[in-house]
Amino acid sequence: MRKQGRRVPGWVSGAIVLGTLAAILLAETRRPLRRQEHEKLRRDIRNLAVAGMSAATLQLLENPVVDPLSRMVEERRWGLLKRVDLPPLAETLLAVVLMDYTLYLWHVLTHRVPFLWRFHVVHHCDLDMDASTAIRFHFAEMAVSVPYRAAQVALLGVAPRPLSIWQTFVFVSIMFHHSNVRLPLWLERRLASLVVTPRMHGIHHSIVDEEMNSNWSSGLTVWDWLHGTLRLDVPQDEIDLGVPAYRDPDEVTLRRLVEMPFVDQPPTLLLPNGEKPRRPRSADNITGGPLPR
Repeated sequence: MRKQGRRVPGWVSGAIVLGTLAAILLAETRRPLRRQEHEKLRRDIRNLAVAGMSAATLQLLENPVVDPLSRMVEERRWGLLKRVDLPPLAETLLAVVLMDYTLYLWHVLTHRVPFLWRFHVVHHCDLDMDASTAIRFHFAEMAVSVPYRAAQVALLGVAPRPLSIWQTFVFVSIMFHHSNVRLPLWLERRLASLVVTPRMHGIHHSIVDEEMNSNWSSGLTVWDWLHGTLRLDVPQDEIDLGVPAYRDPDEVTLRRLVEMPFVDQPPTLLLPNGEKPRRPRSADNITGGPLPR
């Protein structure tokens, strides 16, 4: 059986990611999905600064653990995928699918486990949403995710090449579904049956708890469908983005984002007046219905 011990060349992954980003940034200026409520340049600089700290954390903590571990998986035949004799293409496809599903489970945990939510809230409290939101993850969230990522690789048996393919896939997917791009409705409805789309993920970033606790998939939509967490019924112009407790731009400056997981937080799912955001559900507004405009 041919081994998969070599990663996809970095220049290939980099070209795919940068090409996708360039296309998204161009589309955001020409066909925006949501109106930007706050100064974009300041947001972009802040989000890039948060992303820079996260990237450094990944280089220091995740890559030195996960990359050698994936090589050991290949050499010592560890994990689920190495227990079955699959052709390389089938192994790669199954690895991407299983990594995507276990990332769905991790995303659920970051919302359900209070300790993890303290870090993940930094991503959600962006008051607008575009491609820069896709890379706005607190460096400490990246650090606490390292054991989970290592467990994914070791238990599933993900070799270096499938791992690098999954990493590229999920990065491109996250940039796409966080983007502020208005796709033709017919196209987005078709794409949403397979992968997460901007309208779909916009619902997940709503301040309404029932909407935030939906659409947790990062790549393939099937996981939300299987777990009954799929929602496609909320128009984008009715969504208030962010986290209920942080509605003031002065509360989400760079300094406050950096310190947010380490200081006392208000009840994050309550508005400053103590109320919980709600949206009336009509008989026509059913979970899993067609994407509205």
